[in-house]
This record gives sequence, structure tokens and C-alpha cells, in this order.
Amino acid sequence: MIKFLDLNKQYQSIKKEIDVAVSDVISQSAFIGGAYVKAFEEKFANYVNSNFCIGVGNGTDALEIAIEALGLPKDSEIIVPANSFIASSEAVTRSGHKVVFCDVKKSNYLPSRDDLEKVVTHKTSAVMAVHLYGHPCDMDMLQEFAEKYDLRIIEDCAQAHGAEFQGQKVGAIGDVGTFSFYPGKNLGAYGDAGAIVTNSEELAARCRKIANHGRLAKYDHSMEGRNSRLDGLQAAILTVKLNYIDSWTNARIKMASYYLDRLADVHGVTLPVRALGAKQVYHLFVIQSEKRDELAQFLKEKNIQTGIHYPIALPDLAAYKYLNTPLNNYRSAHEVSSKLISLPIGEHLTEEEAAEVAAAIVEFYI
Repeated sequence: MIKFLDLNKQYQSIKKEIDVAVSDVISQSAFIGGAYVKAFEEKFANYVNSNFCIGVGNGTDALEIAIEALGLPKDSEIIVPANSFIASSEAVTRSGHKVVFCDVKKSNYLPSRDDLEKVVTHKTSAVMAVHLYGHPCDMDMLQEFAEKYDLRIIEDCAQAHGAEFQGQKVGAIGDVGTFSFYPGKNLGAYGDAGAIVTNSEELAARCRKIANHGRLAKYDHSMEGRNSRLDGLQAAILTVKLNYIDSWTNARIKMASYYLDRLADVHGVTLPVRALGAKQVYHLFVIQSEKRDELAQFLKEKNIQTGIHYPIALPDLAAYKYLNTPLNNYRSAHEVSSKLISLPIGEHLTEEEAAEVAAAIVEFYI
């Protein structure tokens, strides 16, 4: 079986370090807050070149807290790409704002300036840059767009740990960036975990307050907040894994290059395109196929696992029928949703396995 993801294989490769880290946290009973969380926050902030990092319970919490901390006008609109996981959009509505979906390019599944201009209104207060599948958004374009309309930029980096635009890591380019450390991410915990990064001291303090019941000191609550914490065990695990993220990323890039080379001449397959100036970290390697379901079944019969990210464009979900989003606002996202298929990728994959995946796809199209 060629696995889509193999977390146990990854664990075995760093088992001694992980086991020591977990044992240390348990022996010191450092489960909530403390040195291990602080150490990870400092290390991760340094990694993404951000002034501040706040560890939280998960990536969705990170988005909700970041949106609340921005203090946007009540009921204002936030633009979100139509091809993403629902966490990107539900964080908007659950924070008291209206989500407005925009279309994406079929080449890299990210919005163009035209897509954004089509949906911006006088009620728009922010735009969410979702660095989908590990490909960074065009942050120069987004910053120009945001400046024109006086918008805040929220970076959803849940799939883009270490991705770069023009040599700058995503997360610290906009006003605030959020990360998920769900186990299957490029940098994953052994449970739920997330983080918020920003270069604004004021915004960082507000995020930390919101995540900690509205306080910075025990029983000193200056506002109502919530309870969203990165625990000591996950922080210690992530600190160990952060030492390997670059080598794991390089392995993903190598496997992606292998796929791109072997599948370049396969008619019927549309390969992902990396934009100029972008460092794509390939959280997912997504291709398009008119025969997506048949291809997935064929690969399954060859003992090759695949995934679909995402089978339904966000505006097409039952959860958003009430918005009545015009199809022209997200036509490309709607059309590609039935064609997307994700191939196995990651440091667990060998060249021989990647060759087998590519050969099977070639065989399917012969």
C-alpha cells in the first residue's frame, strides 16, 4: 500500500527525541502554559520571521481569535476564496461577520485581482489570504488591493508552513497569520493545536487576552475572552518537529518535481502551477482529471491512496445556501471541484513509490 500519509513512519524517524520531550513534560507536570509553550512560541515566531506568536488550541480557534482581535466593524464583510476548507469561512461568520466568496484561478487555486474586485463592496473590512495546498498567495497584489480599499489582511496558513512569497515566509506578511498544527499538516502535532503570528504588539496582546479568558494575569480579566490553549505536550512535540520541517519540505518539493516531470505529457491531467516568486511547500499535490472518480478507483485497486481537497466548493455547501452567491462569483472553483484529486506526497514517500504512482496514472490514460 502506498499511503497518502504515514504519521507513524515519521514518528519512528524521530522517536527518541519525541519520547524524551513527552517524558520531560509529564515529569514536570507542565501541561498548561509554562516553559515548553513559551519555547515553541519563540522558536516558531523566529521561524516565520514574526515578532510575536501565540499558541492556541487549533487552527480554527486561531482564525476566530485573530478576526476578533482585529476589531473589525460589526457585520462587515470578509472575502474568502471559494476553494478551501470550511474553517476559513466559518471563522468569519462565527466571529460576527459576513463571509463573501470569491473565485480562484484554475492554475493554482488562488484568487486573482479580478476575482477580488468582483466582490469587494463598501462593507468589506478584510480579505483572507488562504495559502491553499501550500502555495502562497500573491501577497504584493493582495497588499495593493487591501491598501486601495483600506482592508486588513488575514493569512490562513493552515497548509503553508514554511511557504514563501518573494523570499518572505507566509504568516507575517499581512496583519495577522494563523496556523493549524493538525496531525496531518506539514508541521503537525499529536492532537489539535494552532498558533497566531503577527508583527503588531498590540494585536498580539489582544489575541493572547482573548485566548486566555480575557486576561494577561491570573484573575485579572479586562475583557471577556475564551479558553484556547496550546498545551505543553503538543508544544514540546512541535518544538522537536520544527527542527525537521525544512528537510521534510525539501522532500515534498523533490517528490512534487518528480510528479511534474513524469506526468507532464499525460493528456487528461492538469498539473499544479507554481507562480513566479513563490515557494510552494506542497502540503497537497493536487491534479485535475475529468475522470477523477474513475482515476481514484483505479489507483485504489493499485493499492495507492488518494484524497479529494475539496469535493464541494464552499458556496455550494448546504451551510451557505442562504447566501445565494451568484455562480459567476465562483465559477472556476465550482467547475474544478469535480476534477480535483490529491496524490500521495510527503517525506514518507520513496522515489520508487512516487514512480509507481506516476506509472499508474500513465497506465490509466493509455
